[in-house]
Amino acid sequence: MTSHPRLTARPAGRHALLVELPDAERTAAFHAELLRRRAVGTLPPVREIVPGARTVLLDGVRDPEALARRLADWEIAPRMADDGDVVEISVRYDGPDLADVAALWGVGREDVAGLHSSRTYRVAFCGFAPGFGYLTGLPAELHVPRRATPRTRVPAGAVALAGPYSAVYPRSTPGGWQLIGTMPDPGRLWDPMREAAALLTPGTRVRFVPTEDAA
Repeated sequence: MTSHPRLTARPAGRHALLVELPDAERTAAFHAELLRRRAVGTLPPVREIVPGARTVLLDGVRDPEALARRLADWEIAPRMADDGDVVEISVRYDGPDLADVAALWGVGREDVAGLHSSRTYRVAFCGFAPGFGYLTGLPAELHVPRRATPRTRVPAGAVALAGPYSAVYPRSTPGGWQLIGTMPDPGRLWDPMREAAALLTPGTRVRFVPTEDAA
Protein backbone atom coordinates (compact mmCIF):
# COMPACT_ATOMS: atom_id res chain seq x y z
CA MET A 1 0.00 0.00 0.00
CA THR A 2 1.19 3.51 -0.84
CA SER A 3 -0.26 6.42 1.16
CA HIS A 4 -0.11 10.14 0.46
CA PRO A 5 -2.16 13.06 1.84
CA ARG A 6 -3.98 13.20 -1.49
CA LEU A 7 -4.49 9.49 -2.14
CA THR A 8 -4.03 5.91 -0.98
CA ALA A 9 -3.13 3.25 -3.54
CA ARG A 10 -3.22 -0.48 -2.90
CA PRO A 11 -2.91 -3.53 -5.15
CA ALA A 12 -6.24 -5.20 -5.98
CA GLY A 13 -5.15 -8.56 -7.23
CA ARG A 14 -2.07 -9.28 -9.33
CA HIS A 15 -2.69 -6.73 -12.06
CA ALA A 16 -4.98 -4.04 -10.63
CA LEU A 17 -4.59 -1.02 -8.41
CA LEU A 18 -7.31 0.63 -6.31
CA VAL A 19 -6.72 4.33 -5.62
CA GLU A 20 -8.73 5.98 -2.84
CA LEU A 21 -9.22 9.76 -2.81
CA PRO A 22 -10.49 12.06 -0.01
CA ASP A 23 -13.58 13.37 -1.82
CA ALA A 24 -15.50 13.43 -5.10
CA GLU A 25 -13.77 16.57 -6.40
CA ARG A 26 -10.28 15.12 -6.05
CA THR A 27 -11.47 11.81 -7.47
CA ALA A 28 -12.71 13.61 -10.60
CA ALA A 29 -9.44 15.53 -10.88
CA PHE A 30 -7.37 12.36 -10.52
CA HIS A 31 -9.49 10.55 -13.12
CA ALA A 32 -9.04 13.47 -15.53
CA GLU A 33 -5.28 13.41 -14.95
CA LEU A 34 -5.14 9.69 -15.71
CA LEU A 35 -6.98 10.23 -18.99
CA ARG A 36 -4.75 13.17 -19.90
CA ARG A 37 -1.57 11.20 -19.29
CA ARG A 38 -2.88 8.20 -21.19
CA ALA A 39 -3.78 10.44 -24.16
CA VAL A 40 -0.26 11.90 -24.35
CA GLY A 41 1.44 8.53 -23.75
CA THR A 42 2.95 9.18 -20.31
CA LEU A 43 0.75 6.73 -18.38
CA PRO A 44 2.09 3.17 -18.07
CA PRO A 45 -0.09 0.59 -19.84
CA VAL A 46 -3.49 0.29 -18.15
CA ARG A 47 -6.29 -1.74 -19.75
CA GLU A 48 -9.21 -0.10 -17.96
CA ILE A 49 -9.80 2.97 -15.76
CA VAL A 50 -12.97 2.76 -13.66
CA PRO A 51 -13.89 5.75 -11.44
CA GLY A 52 -16.19 5.49 -8.43
CA ALA A 53 -17.48 7.98 -5.87
CA ARG A 54 -14.10 8.23 -4.09
CA THR A 55 -12.02 5.56 -5.82
CA VAL A 56 -10.48 4.83 -9.19
CA LEU A 57 -9.68 1.25 -10.20
CA LEU A 58 -6.81 0.73 -12.62
CA ASP A 59 -7.05 -2.73 -14.17
CA GLY A 60 -4.56 -4.48 -16.42
CA VAL A 61 -1.48 -2.97 -14.76
CA ARG A 62 1.84 -4.75 -15.25
CA ASP A 63 3.34 -3.72 -11.88
CA PRO A 64 0.72 -2.25 -9.50
CA GLU A 65 3.19 -1.49 -6.71
CA ALA A 66 5.55 0.41 -9.00
CA LEU A 67 2.67 2.44 -10.41
CA ALA A 68 1.42 3.20 -6.88
CA ARG A 69 4.80 4.69 -6.01
CA ARG A 70 4.70 6.88 -9.12
CA LEU A 71 1.18 8.12 -8.39
CA ALA A 72 2.26 9.37 -4.97
CA ASP A 73 4.55 11.91 -6.67
CA TRP A 74 1.96 13.32 -9.06
CA GLU A 75 0.83 16.92 -8.81
CA ILE A 76 -2.88 16.87 -9.68
CA ALA A 77 -4.51 20.16 -10.61
CA PRO A 78 -8.21 20.70 -9.82
CA ARG A 79 -10.44 19.85 -12.74
CA MET A 80 -11.62 22.85 -14.72
CA ALA A 81 -15.39 23.34 -14.52
CA ASP A 82 -15.78 24.08 -18.22
CA ASP A 83 -13.76 21.29 -19.84
CA GLY A 84 -15.17 18.19 -21.50
CA ASP A 85 -17.98 17.50 -23.93
CA VAL A 86 -21.53 18.64 -23.13
CA VAL A 87 -24.59 16.43 -23.60
CA GLU A 88 -28.01 18.10 -23.52
CA ILE A 89 -30.93 16.11 -22.12
CA SER A 90 -34.49 17.30 -22.61
CA VAL A 91 -36.68 17.00 -19.50
CA ARG A 92 -40.38 17.35 -18.82
CA TYR A 93 -40.49 18.43 -15.17
CA ASP A 94 -43.50 16.30 -14.32
CA GLY A 95 -42.12 13.83 -11.76
CA PRO A 96 -44.28 12.45 -8.92
CA ASP A 97 -41.85 13.81 -6.29
CA LEU A 98 -41.72 17.33 -7.71
CA ALA A 99 -43.80 18.83 -4.89
CA ASP A 100 -41.76 17.05 -2.22
CA VAL A 101 -38.48 18.30 -3.70
CA ALA A 102 -39.89 21.83 -3.98
CA ALA A 103 -40.78 21.70 -0.29
CA LEU A 104 -37.29 20.49 0.62
CA TRP A 105 -35.79 23.32 -1.43
CA GLY A 106 -38.20 25.88 0.02
CA VAL A 107 -39.55 26.94 -3.39
CA GLY A 108 -42.71 26.50 -5.44
CA ARG A 109 -42.93 23.38 -7.57
CA GLU A 110 -42.82 25.57 -10.69
CA ASP A 111 -39.35 26.75 -9.61
CA VAL A 112 -37.74 23.30 -9.50
CA ALA A 113 -37.20 23.16 -13.27
CA GLY A 114 -35.35 26.47 -13.29
CA LEU A 115 -33.12 25.57 -10.38
CA HIS A 116 -32.29 22.11 -11.67
CA SER A 117 -31.72 23.10 -15.30
CA SER A 118 -29.67 26.22 -14.55
CA ARG A 119 -26.57 24.18 -13.69
CA THR A 120 -24.03 22.16 -15.63
CA TYR A 121 -23.45 18.67 -14.26
CA ARG A 122 -20.63 16.19 -14.71
CA VAL A 123 -20.74 12.40 -14.78
CA ALA A 124 -18.65 11.37 -11.78
CA PHE A 125 -19.00 7.63 -12.32
CA CYS A 126 -21.38 5.03 -13.69
CA GLY A 127 -23.06 2.06 -12.05
CA PHE A 128 -26.30 0.50 -10.82
CA ALA A 129 -27.51 -0.22 -14.38
CA PRO A 130 -25.94 0.04 -17.86
CA GLY A 131 -25.95 3.70 -18.89
CA PHE A 132 -26.74 5.03 -15.40
CA GLY A 133 -24.48 8.02 -14.69
CA TYR A 134 -24.10 9.69 -11.30
CA LEU A 135 -24.05 13.43 -12.02
CA THR A 136 -22.44 15.91 -9.65
CA GLY A 137 -23.10 19.66 -9.71
CA LEU A 138 -25.91 20.30 -7.24
CA PRO A 139 -24.89 22.69 -4.45
CA ALA A 140 -25.19 21.41 -0.90
CA GLU A 141 -28.38 23.38 -0.24
CA LEU A 142 -30.15 21.43 -3.01
CA HIS A 143 -29.16 17.94 -1.86
CA VAL A 144 -32.19 15.80 -1.00
CA PRO A 145 -32.54 12.45 0.79
CA ARG A 146 -33.63 9.25 -0.86
CA ARG A 147 -37.27 8.28 -0.43
CA ALA A 148 -38.06 6.53 2.84
CA THR A 149 -39.78 3.78 0.84
CA PRO A 150 -38.21 2.87 -2.52
CA ARG A 151 -40.47 2.27 -5.50
CA THR A 152 -40.69 -1.23 -6.92
CA ARG A 153 -40.61 0.25 -10.44
CA VAL A 154 -39.09 3.47 -11.71
CA PRO A 155 -39.77 4.00 -15.44
CA ALA A 156 -37.03 4.45 -18.00
CA GLY A 157 -36.28 8.13 -18.53
CA ALA A 158 -37.08 9.20 -14.97
CA VAL A 159 -34.95 12.18 -13.95
CA ALA A 160 -34.05 11.78 -10.32
CA LEU A 161 -32.20 13.23 -7.33
CA ALA A 162 -30.56 11.60 -4.32
CA GLY A 163 -28.01 13.17 -1.99
CA PRO A 164 -25.51 15.16 -4.07
CA TYR A 165 -26.42 13.39 -7.34
CA SER A 166 -28.74 13.81 -10.30
CA ALA A 167 -29.39 10.92 -12.67
CA VAL A 168 -31.62 9.61 -15.45
CA TYR A 169 -32.83 6.01 -15.28
CA PRO A 170 -31.92 4.32 -18.60
CA ARG A 171 -34.25 1.36 -17.97
CA SER A 172 -37.14 0.43 -15.72
CA THR A 173 -35.84 -0.75 -12.34
CA PRO A 174 -36.68 -0.45 -8.64
CA GLY A 175 -35.31 2.72 -7.10
CA GLY A 176 -35.43 5.07 -4.15
CA TRP A 177 -34.45 8.38 -5.71
CA GLN A 178 -36.71 11.45 -5.82
CA LEU A 179 -38.30 11.68 -9.28
CA ILE A 180 -38.66 15.21 -10.64
CA GLY A 181 -39.05 14.73 -14.38
CA THR A 182 -38.97 12.59 -17.50
CA MET A 183 -36.52 12.34 -20.40
CA PRO A 184 -38.74 11.81 -23.47
CA ASP A 185 -36.19 9.65 -25.35
CA PRO A 186 -34.33 7.50 -22.78
CA GLY A 187 -33.18 5.07 -25.46
CA ARG A 188 -30.30 7.46 -26.10
CA LEU A 189 -28.79 6.63 -22.72
CA TRP A 190 -27.83 3.06 -23.55
CA ASP A 191 -27.56 1.66 -27.06
CA PRO A 192 -25.52 -1.58 -27.32
CA MET A 193 -25.46 -1.19 -31.11
CA ARG A 194 -23.63 2.15 -30.81
CA GLU A 195 -19.81 2.20 -30.70
CA ALA A 196 -19.97 3.94 -27.32
CA ALA A 197 -22.99 2.19 -25.82
CA ALA A 198 -23.37 4.65 -22.93
CA LEU A 199 -24.32 8.24 -23.73
CA LEU A 200 -23.09 9.40 -20.31
CA THR A 201 -19.53 8.38 -19.51
CA PRO A 202 -17.30 9.57 -16.64
CA GLY A 203 -16.17 13.14 -17.20
CA THR A 204 -18.98 14.08 -19.60
CA ARG A 205 -20.73 17.35 -18.82
CA VAL A 206 -24.53 17.38 -18.88
CA ARG A 207 -27.14 20.11 -19.17
CA PHE A 208 -30.86 19.54 -18.64
CA VAL A 209 -33.17 21.45 -20.98
CA PRO A 210 -36.82 21.91 -19.95
CA THR A 211 -39.34 20.85 -22.59
CA GLU A 212 -43.09 20.42 -22.89
CA ASP A 213 -42.82 17.78 -25.63
CA ALA A 214 -45.01 14.74 -25.33
CA ALA A 215 -43.41 11.31 -24.92
